[in-house]
Amino acid sequence: MHMTDIRLINFLSEFVTERRLALLDHVLDNRTRYVTVLLEDIFQPQNASAVLRTCECLGIQDIHIIENRNKYKYNPGVAMGSGKWLQLCKYNKLQNNSTEAIKHLKLNNYRIIATVPAENQVLLPDFDVTKGKFAFVFGSELNGISDEIRKQADEMLTIPMFGFTESFNLSVSTAIILYNVLDKLKNSTIDWRLEEEEKAQLKLEWIKASIKKPELLVKKFYDMNSDQSHT
Repeated sequence: MHMTDIRLINFLSEFVTERRLALLDHVLDNRTRYVTVLLEDIFQPQNASAVLRTCECLGIQDIHIIENRNKYKYNPGVAMGSGKWLQLCKYNKLQNNSTEAIKHLKLNNYRIIATVPAENQVLLPDFDVTKGKFAFVFGSELNGISDEIRKQADEMLTIPMFGFTESFNLSVSTAIILYNVLDKLKNSTIDWRLEEEEKAQLKLEWIKASIKKPELLVKKFYDMNSDQSHT
């Protein structure tokens, strides 16, 4: 970040309690972009909300959202405010947004991991976290992931099942998979944490989200520094 931005962080920090600042630093230290989640055509607000909450609680920073047929909606009561701490990237401007989302993620060096309730795929306990960054794709509640995603996926992943029911619901699947792989990451030598610049950018945004009328304080900061530069 630029020095001006660092100074702005320090200035705004004066309006946040030490306890809050300590929490922000703790959360930032456990945030990751080594793992991300791609949601394709999720239509039930409760599921959409539960996934956001799970991702935020476990330290996933970016959520990618495909809106081909269904607009992504979430229930604030279920999400518990988790959305404001995350980066939500939506793909909804093309006829087939799935291809655009996959293209974007692959350009950013993500492996595309399609989650499927099927046998003869990579089982979750066997998933290799060491082969580079990865994006888990979760499909719609009724039809699962699209054929387009299946064709472009680098791997297919499934959670071992031991009952008669074919699959877990969306939010439970997300929680099981993410908890498992994040545990592997944190017990590995992989550098999965955010870079310092990313942490600083997020800290600035989170401090703004933690105080009332942050735009007025930002303006005050720049006015003060503008006056000093002319003296």
